[in-house]
Amino acid sequence: MLFTMTKTKIKYLGLALGLFFCSFNGFAQSEALTSSPYSLYGLGVINQTSIGKSNSLGYTGIGISSNSEINNLNPANFGSIPQNSFFYDIGMNAEINKYSNSTSDDTNTTVNFSNLAFAFRIAEGLGAGISMVPYSDVGYSVLSEESNIEGSTDTYLSYVTGIGSLSDLKLNLGYNVMDQLRVGLSTSFLFGSIDQEELIAISSSTFELTETTNYTGVRFGLGLQFDPTENITFGSIMNLPTTLKGDMTRSAVKTVSGFEITVEDEVETDADNFSLPLEVGMGVSAKLKDKYTVSLDYRKNYWSSTDQEDEAGTYVDQDIVGFGLEYIKNKKSYKYKDRINYRLGFNYDNGYLEINEQKIDGYSITTGLGLPLSLRSNSIINLSYSYSSKGRVETVLVKENYHVITLNMSLEDLWFRKRKIN
Repeated sequence: MLFTMTKTKIKYLGLALGLFFCSFNGFAQSEALTSSPYSLYGLGVINQTSIGKSNSLGYTGIGISSNSEINNLNPANFGSIPQNSFFYDIGMNAEINKYSNSTSDDTNTTVNFSNLAFAFRIAEGLGAGISMVPYSDVGYSVLSEESNIEGSTDTYLSYVTGIGSLSDLKLNLGYNVMDQLRVGLSTSFLFGSIDQEELIAISSSTFELTETTNYTGVRFGLGLQFDPTENITFGSIMNLPTTLKGDMTRSAVKTVSGFEITVEDEVETDADNFSLPLEVGMGVSAKLKDKYTVSLDYRKNYWSSTDQEDEAGTYVDQDIVGFGLEYIKNKKSYKYKDRINYRLGFNYDNGYLEINEQKIDGYSITTGLGLPLSLRSNSIINLSYSYSSKGRVETVLVKENYHVITLNMSLEDLWFRKRKIN
């Protein structure tokens, strides 16, 4: 295998990297990516959404082989990137979140970028990609009822809020060992911060505690894809366990009779590290009658082996099953309506957190469209919608129903291809 890259390629690649990291800087600083009450626990709500069409196919993709777009769910697929193609994917989503408990209902809406990614071919059979997606999101508020302190006329009220996110900056490498076999390696740089503010009011006095916890860590992953026939692909992935290092900055202020007193002023201290488990997954996809593609994924996350607990619950092993169906009448037709991609999916997650001996499970029903932009390239607009439900109304638990609309601009640029003049 010869590794060659012209000055023109290096120039364009440098420009793409510059644009990516300019966008990445703004993306990494975004906050309030969710309003889920379950983001109170651990690192927040673990993100399931991915890149491109996966969001409308029940978040499946481990066994989907594609040479026309970015598949971020299996690094092996980057070995399929064709010569002279350069892929981009920029996404954003809107989430309408409604949650209910035994006493009240509430609704929140958030709009944010969901991903930044690009992929390109390095040499014969060797492809690479860089992506940036949220790993977990935090956005919650807990307000206690005002109550009297026993034995006195004073009242007590507490208000706790949390905001922040962890980001996953991932480098993927895929190599085409032979026509039917691809292997891949991924390296994830996980980082971010979570801010928590707690305000306690006792009559005319208040105490406010602010904690900012920063997490950093590196995680490695492996992937494989095998095509036993032209229309069937099997895939598997493994993300190795790792530990995220935590550092905390804490400040505290109290107010008594209108006078503010600093108790602590940005004191730096070590925070509890957070362990991520071994994750394994397998998937399969099959093309039927040149119009249908069926995909099925299964993931297992071994949270119980991390031996860690949340104040409110216990981490337990997690199983995730996804199913997707895509229909394209004729990808090469001159009629635009024949080239539209129609997609459906379902995803079930039995949860990784157990509270009061109840697992927080959930499901998602997904659908979407792929709207091609040109017959001469693989550029496409991916629209997806999902309805999801999590938890239940029971004791301290909350029932959460949410709608997510995702827009992905999945673009192909033929930068390195010589123009032909007739």
